[in-house]
Amino acid sequence: MTVTTERPTAAAPAARPVRVRPRGERGPLGTALLHAGLVLASLIALFPVVYIAFVSLGPGEMDYLHPGDIFGRASLANYSKVLGDTDFFSWFGNSVVVAGGTTVVGVLVAASTGYAVSRMRFPGHRQLMWTLLLTQMFPIAVLIVPMYTILSSLQLLDSYLGLILVYSGTTVPYCAWLLKGYFDTIPVEVDEAGRVDGLSPFGTFWRLIMPLARPGLAVAAFYSFLTAWAEVAFASTFLLSSGKYTLAVGLQTFVSEHDHQWNLMAAAAVLIALPAALVFYLVQRHLVTGLTAGAAKS
Repeated sequence: MTVTTERPTAAAPAARPVRVRPRGERGPLGTALLHAGLVLASLIALFPVVYIAFVSLGPGEMDYLHPGDIFGRASLANYSKVLGDTDFFSWFGNSVVVAGGTTVVGVLVAASTGYAVSRMRFPGHRQLMWTLLLTQMFPIAVLIVPMYTILSSLQLLDSYLGLILVYSGTTVPYCAWLLKGYFDTIPVEVDEAGRVDGLSPFGTFWRLIMPLARPGLAVAAFYSFLTAWAEVAFASTFLLSSGKYTLAVGLQTFVSEHDHQWNLMAAAAVLIALPAALVFYLVQRHLVTGLTAGAAKS
């Protein structure tokens, strides 16, 4: 009987496991394309701002047609002329009054409206919110004439209060919807705890709910401020005396039928944008939270 022995064969090398990319994870090509698209979008968004700032350094009124001529002649003379030879500081003060008043009035009214609809079930609460949303459908051109008539009958033409009320009526519908959705994310138990502690409904709203709603309030305040700070149509129609012009209206004085001071207009535009950028910097950490909170419930 013959016994045969077989040599043990070497084990085959184990196959390298194939990595399966999880859903939502981008590959190197997708990441590169995404970043390229973001860089391109950023350049497109920044180009008008950089162009205006660059044109504001040119000494000539028509340098915007030949921006290459500004190199070698750039100076801050336009800014000195705007600040020293115009009513810029008067316009600035008027804009601060109007924008500040609009922000305070608009946020308070919108917050109380949004909280009432979020917590209270009074007759017509849904119809109220849809009515506010409906007001956003009307363009400014349609609203100017009836608002002019109303302000004229109330003797509020050419006044800060009249313009503040107009701007507040413009910002409250959107801000009320925004804050209503944010208040929906705050647990009702907070209100119940306030009532247990003896707080009135207004005390609960002011002392408990408002501090918790800071991100939403920041977004509402930023929107209200920008609406009043940069609006032109209402301000140029309802403000009749030059001493009450806001910045947006005063900016138009640099360009008329017979005079086109584009360089001064560009310098003034840069100065007008600085306060808005400062306000954005102060509230930026609340913007994302305030805009996204309650998106599924509002």
